[in-house]
Amino acid sequence: MPTQSIKELKQTANNLRQDVIRMLAQAASGHPAGSLGMADIFAALYFNILNYIPNKPHWHLRDRLVLSNGHICPILYASLSRAGYFPLVKLKSLRKINSSLQGHPHNLSTPGVEVSAGPLGQGISQAVGMALAGQHDKHDYHIFCITSDAEHDEGQLWEAVLMAKKYKLGNLINIIDRNRIQIDGFTRNIMPTESLRSKYIAFGWRVLEMDGHNLRQIIHTIHKAKKYHQSPVAIIAHTIPGKGVSFMENDWHWHGTAPDKKQAEKALDQLKHQKI
Repeated sequence: MPTQSIKELKQTANNLRQDVIRMLAQAASGHPAGSLGMADIFAALYFNILNYIPNKPHWHLRDRLVLSNGHICPILYASLSRAGYFPLVKLKSLRKINSSLQGHPHNLSTPGVEVSAGPLGQGISQAVGMALAGQHDKHDYHIFCITSDAEHDEGQLWEAVLMAKKYKLGNLINIIDRNRIQIDGFTRNIMPTESLRSKYIAFGWRVLEMDGHNLRQIIHTIHKAKKYHQSPVAIIAHTIPGKGVSFMENDWHWHGTAPDKKQAEKALDQLKHQKI
């Protein structure tokens, strides 16, 4: 597992954002807003926090990352590739027929992908099962589940939240991408999710909050979450959808709209000239 400095992580996050833009432009399909918004968190996880061995993707003591909101898989694929799971050139195959990098992740096709995803709200249930297994086997790895704020509309998610508390799954950390958008608008207009903090506390979880673009804060908050051994932890990560590309930021229309060639060139130019 590499351990990068804050400056290195900032550059890595920028590289990941550029990877996402190139992938989506080539595929002419995909989800940029959430992928760009989570780049800093993925950089921190894969290059500072997670315990893993790229050439042994099924190493039994690895930390597990469950991507519940599978539509932001471009940022997962870019992270896995730069972490050494597969060559960078493979990113060009996103969403191509017979590619292992599909529009939603498939765990039997892509090294490093822990679960298949698609229907929202199910990832946390899978993460709870993994956490129970780790607890039963007395292993000290952690399960990190990435969820979107909008998928908290799903009833199944809250059933899993209840179960995690019952079994005191202190090896489970749910990082919530609180970007306040979904496919057809702002969450406040579609289905208000506030107050997530109060809800998780009522369900018996520890709750932390962080700026999802402040790398020092991200690392500090996640390490703090790992110290709670008697209960699961929810981290509400406040992020900007489309982060790093001015014309995409906070615009819900970019939830699932890929940039065309001209837009991709403009986005890449911004990212390449971004001060690190």
